[in-house]
Amino acid sequence: MGIFSYLRRMDWAVNGCVLFLACVSLTAIASAKPAELPQQAIAFGIGITLLILFSLVDWRPLTAHRSVVFVIYAFGIALLLATYFFAPTIRATRSWLVFGPVQFQTSEFMKVVLIILYSYYFARRHTAIAEWRNIIIPFIYALIPVGLILLQPDMGSGLIIMGLWVLYLFVSGLRLRHVVLGIALTAVIGLFGWSYLQGYQRERIKGLFNPQYDPLGVNYNVIQSKIAIGSGGWAGKGFRQGTQTQLGFLPEPANDFVFSSIAEEWGAVGAFALLAAYALLTLRILYIGLTATANFGKLVCLGTAGLILLHMAFNIGSAVGFMPVVGVPLPLVSYGGSSLITFFMALGIVQSIAIRSSF
Repeated sequence: MGIFSYLRRMDWAVNGCVLFLACVSLTAIASAKPAELPQQAIAFGIGITLLILFSLVDWRPLTAHRSVVFVIYAFGIALLLATYFFAPTIRATRSWLVFGPVQFQTSEFMKVVLIILYSYYFARRHTAIAEWRNIIIPFIYALIPVGLILLQPDMGSGLIIMGLWVLYLFVSGLRLRHVVLGIALTAVIGLFGWSYLQGYQRERIKGLFNPQYDPLGVNYNVIQSKIAIGSGGWAGKGFRQGTQTQLGFLPEPANDFVFSSIAEEWGAVGAFALLAAYALLTLRILYIGLTATANFGKLVCLGTAGLILLHMAFNIGSAVGFMPVVGVPLPLVSYGGSSLITFFMALGIVQSIAIRSSF
């Protein structure tokens, strides 16, 4: 079958949402950080190419080749180890492998790796989720990369990966007693791990539960973010007219607080349009999963939708003060090539499932 036949069989509702989010991203970055616009445009070009290439691959045979799945997982771990030993310090973290002018954040790639691994694992064992080994083994699969990621340190990516583990357990039929035990275990780990957090990480958690704490320090970013969102009103201030964004009061307006920048310049209407695009994208991905013929395809779609929702929850939640600021990008909108490429890879696999489900 020719490439154009494959392209016609793609889910174009998904592609439409992706193109809309790309336009939002490029517009927001052109306003907040115009010098970074060319790099973001190039990243989108690479990402769209990868989406098409990944959609042409039939991923279904992975379910019959355990070794291929674990080679992919081992490659992801190898990248994290290379990051630990060779990555330079950029913005107080060692998260990027640098190849000349190209920087790649390996923790982002690991998210796609875990989606593939968990989809393979739970496609075979979801009916036996009550067995402890089917809870502990996936936990170890997540714990190894999370440990390496926290050494960078990158708490945001670590939380996202652990969120994927919890998501796959829930949809695989986790029992109530396991949920209660998990909550208790999380509380114990949280108390034990408090002393191991970096000082700024503890300060951010304090600021989350006390919005008035250190308004010129740890809570400054969130306060400015709320001002930007509130000042946008219904219709917004217009392109490059947001005072918080343009005058430098809003930190990282193209990255961590891009949602606040969009809400300031395009108002509640623009913010709701953005959220509607995400809602349609995730619902369409879940629909593709429901129509997939194999459990592997269903779980890949579920994991991809969950990854988008987790990123949204942390990014937008931190912008409005409901979550600590942990540097999680807004999917397909925040500036950053590594995050974009990660999501385009995952969406390419989803499109591959959509194409072959329609055969």
